[in-house]
Amino acid sequence: MNYTKADVLQAEATMNQMRNAIYHLARFMEKNGKTDQVKRLRRMGRNIARTIFNYWKPISMVTVVNVKDVISTIYKKILISNIFIEIKDDLIRVKENNCALCKYHYEDVNIAGCEITLGLVSEFISLISKKSKDMSSIYLEPYEVEQSRALGHTSCIQVYKMKSGGDL
Repeated sequence: MNYTKADVLQAEATMNQMRNAIYHLARFMEKNGKTDQVKRLRRMGRNIARTIFNYWKPISMVTVVNVKDVISTIYKKILISNIFIEIKDDLIRVKENNCALCKYHYEDVNIAGCEITLGLVSEFISLISKKSKDMSSIYLEPYEVEQSRALGHTSCIQVYKMKSGGDL
């Protein structure tokens, strides 16, 4: 069966395949001495966001007022995940109890699959903001994966740094 990119957005099995591939890739990179795994996974997330953005946009503008709703929508639609969001100063902390990319603890892997999520969500928000060209729009940068189920924690916590369109 052949899927179009738009069809893949609707397929739930995709996450299982992606999660398995991430950890095989992490092991491969580790074995081959790649020390920039975080950078590579985040770049993968950014590339995924650019592709999905061609087929789906949840809103036309992201501001401080609606950022929580937009992030929740992106997690729900793309990652099939419900999240808890806390905003303090310019940091957005997203707690995900059922991260699709970090479902299992891997003793032999030292990187969280949700590094991809950091790249994906921040890029998606930034693409919406670039397209809106509104000065009140915000942009996100990946900050850190604070916790990950793949690393043995009980949940994943991804942290984003928020910047306003006027700061760029």
